[in-house]
Formats: sequence, structure tokens, C-alpha cells
Amino acid sequence: MSNFYGIKEALDSLQLSASELGVSTGTEWIKTSGETIISSSPADGKEIAKVLAADTDAYHQVITKAQTAFKEWRMVPAPKRGEVVRQLGEALRKNKEALGKLVSYEMGKSYQEGLGEVQEMIDICDFAVGLSRQLYGLTMHSERPGHRMYEQYHPLGIVGIISAFNFPVAVWSWNTALAWVCGDVTVWKPSEKTPLTAIACQKITAEVFAKNHVPEGVSNLVIGDAKIGQLLSQDKNVPLVSATGSTRMGKAVGEEVGKRLGRALLELGGNNAIIMTKNADLDMSLIGAVFGAVGTCGQRCTTTRRLIIHEDIFDEVAEKLKSAYGQLKIGNPLDESNHVGPLIDKDAVQMYENAIVKAKKEGAKTIVDGEVLAGNGYESGCYVKPAIFEVKNEMEIVQSETFAPILYLIRYSELEEAVAMQNDVPQGLSSAIMTRDMRESEFFLSHQGSDCGIANVNIGTSGAEIGGAFGGEKETGGGRESGSDAWKVYMRRQTNTINYTNDLPLAQGIKFEF
Repeated sequence: MSNFYGIKEALDSLQLSASELGVSTGTEWIKTSGETIISSSPADGKEIAKVLAADTDAYHQVITKAQTAFKEWRMVPAPKRGEVVRQLGEALRKNKEALGKLVSYEMGKSYQEGLGEVQEMIDICDFAVGLSRQLYGLTMHSERPGHRMYEQYHPLGIVGIISAFNFPVAVWSWNTALAWVCGDVTVWKPSEKTPLTAIACQKITAEVFAKNHVPEGVSNLVIGDAKIGQLLSQDKNVPLVSATGSTRMGKAVGEEVGKRLGRALLELGGNNAIIMTKNADLDMSLIGAVFGAVGTCGQRCTTTRRLIIHEDIFDEVAEKLKSAYGQLKIGNPLDESNHVGPLIDKDAVQMYENAIVKAKKEGAKTIVDGEVLAGNGYESGCYVKPAIFEVKNEMEIVQSETFAPILYLIRYSELEEAVAMQNDVPQGLSSAIMTRDMRESEFFLSHQGSDCGIANVNIGTSGAEIGGAFGGEKETGGGRESGSDAWKVYMRRQTNTINYTNDLPLAQGIKFEF
């Protein structure tokens, strides 16, 4: 591998080599008989490193270590656990540039988006530090005299984390930062498509934890294929599995976890829409729509996939979008002058091509056609041109999620019709309305409006802040991560009643004497 935009210095800074082990309980790295995973970059198609994946024996070693660590870690006071996470945030600040560059190179998102993802990790660490002093319960009045009732939260145990390639580090941190301050330990199975970023995160974490004498087994890594994810899902020793990815994957995880009555936190597909009313600020709306549609090359669960436009402004918006797409610079994600990087791999390119063929077959009208780019700078075969089609919402291709930069434009005449179309898809993650009319925005946010977990006004569908709970409804899975009170899913709730009298009155006035 050549020193592509300083990637060698970034790898050296993160203490990464061309051959890495993919199983860790902290500072201990476990050699396995698992398969070798090749980490390669969609930016230039070059191999970055070989990673030795987990096998079943290694997985069980990690779970045993995690069980032992949990017994010790849960006894550490929550504010002290928060102090360790605070130091992790500081370590991430020091490694932000190198880790952001690796995210960009291994995954393919722009360098600025890579830096932004690391910043999300830093932000959630800051959030978790404050949370470590606010793991509160409630006190309520008892119906019995001389009794006190309250509820409290206890650590849950081992939290399994299955993450996707498109946010290879941020989603892990959303789960781990909260789980750790709650007193849980974590076992992370990252995407096989981005193993090196996971190893970098584990090494940074292990160094911080070692300095603070955190027991081995609090932060664990098991890189492997779907079989490792299945082991996590089926393991009764893992009370919570947090899974981010496709709806297909989430259904499989949910089914396996449900069979043993465990908990599943699912963050799955999105089919997100922006409603653009005739009262919208068009210049502002176009910025949100274009970035939402092409950011991360359309590989965000919050990507804008549908633009529902009032018929009075439809043609004008379509022309402006066509002009904006003509100005997009597609290329190397580490070159900050480019707007759009590559898709993750050639399988994703094939799905992109298949979706375009299907859209046209179903009657979609081409506004900006798509194509796979070739030639100088596009040798990896993963670069594609963002596409735009005018469609009907009920088309089969529009009802599904294609993880690629394909934007569908839909006409509407009445706001109620637009909201109904927005909601009339299986997914329910993110949504937005662009309008300067308060009545339109309030209708959109009311119980008659968006059925999504995220509903924005004059903001696009992507770019959620860590302070709010992140997640969606329907086939998006119903899970909530990150901010607000999402921490509660990582703990078990307990109701306590204390009788401080000499009598034992029964609830509901029941008499029992002998």
C-alpha cells in the first residue's frame, strides 16, 4: 500500500500493522483458528491489513472473561466509571485526526465525515460522564401507612453490540459509553467490512482502561462473520444485544434473542423522506436534500431517499437538484475538495445498479441517471454517480431501502397526502418537513403527522445529535440509543417497598389473619 494521503502515518499513530488479531478482552489479544479477513479500501482498492477472525472457542473465552469482569466492574461507583469514560474521550481527542482518516479510508466516507464520526464518539463520552451521576430512579407514595416505595436501576450484565460498516466507530461508542457507566461490560462484533477501525478503538480503549486498572473483560472485541453474531444472539449469558444494520439482519437477531426472552435493541433500515411544501425556503431546503441524499454516498440509515414535493414547485426543485448534482465532485474521500466518496464494495455497486434497472422497469422517470464510474481515480470500481428519479410512492423499489445515492422525487397536492405518503413505507426512522408555515410544521409534528422516531423541521433527515434518543419505529426496530433516557435499556429496573412499622398491612386492604 502506498502512503495514500498520509494513511501510513495514521496507521502508525494508531499502532496498527498489516497483520492484526481480531479478538481481544482488553490488553489481551487472542490468537484463533478463525478465518483471515482482508480489510481493503473502497477508495483505491488496496489491501490495508489482514485480520484473524474469531472462532467459537475464542468467543466463549471472551464471554467467560466478560462474566468475571462484570462482577468486579459493577462494584465500581458509577461516577468513577464515568471518570474512566471521560479519559477515553480525551484519548479520542488526541487520536481524532488519525482515527478519522482511517474511518474515511476503510469505509469510504469523506474525511470530514470521518472526523465528524470521531467527534460523535467524543460527544457521547462527555454525555456519559454527566450521566454517571444521574442514574436516577423514582420515589412514589405507598397506599399503606408506614411504607416507602421507590425504584432503582442496576447493571444488566454483558451487552452484545453488533454494528454496521457505515458508522464503524460511532454506533459502538453510543452503546459502550452508556453501558460502561451503567456498570455493564460489552462484547463488540463489528462489521467484517471495517475490522481495522474496530481494532483501533479497542487499542485506544485498552490503554485507557489499563491506566485505570479496569479489569480485563470490560471492553471486548470479537471480529467475525454472521456466525459470531448468531452466537451473541443465542447466548443466554448476554441479556441485551444491540444490533445496527439491515432490517433482514435485525429480524434474525430479534428472533434469536426473543426465543430466549432476552432484550434486543434494534436500529435497522430507514426509508426517509423530506416533505418540501410550497412555503419552503428553497435554497436552504436544497442543501438539506442534497447532503441528505449523497452524504456517505447514500449509505446512512438516515439518508434522504424520498423527496415529496408540492406540485406547484416540483419542476423548479427538480431543475435545481439537477443543477446541484451536476456540480458534485466524486472521488477520493480523503481529498477534501470532493463531495461524494465510493460505495463500500462491489456488492453495494451491484445493488445500486439493480435498483436503477428496477426503478426504470417500474416506470420511474429519469432526472439524473446513474452510472458506475471508471477510469483515472476510480480504479477500485466502487465509485458511482448519484441518481434522481421521479416516481410514485407505491412503486416496489421505492418501498424498499437501497443503500446507495438514489433519490426519488414524488409530487403531492395536499399536506395530508404528503404525510400519508411519507408514512406509507415499512420503515420509520427519520423524517423532515421544509416550510415557513407554522401550521404545516405543527401538523407534521402532531400525532396525525410523521410516524417516525425522528421528525425534523427545516433540517434534513441525517445529522442527529447525541443528546436526543436515536431510533425509529416499524421495521426500523423500535430501539433507542444515545441520548435522553436511552440509558435505561442497559439496566434492569427494580421496584422496592420498605415497611418501617411493627405491623404488616397487605396491599388493597386485604385481611389475612390466623
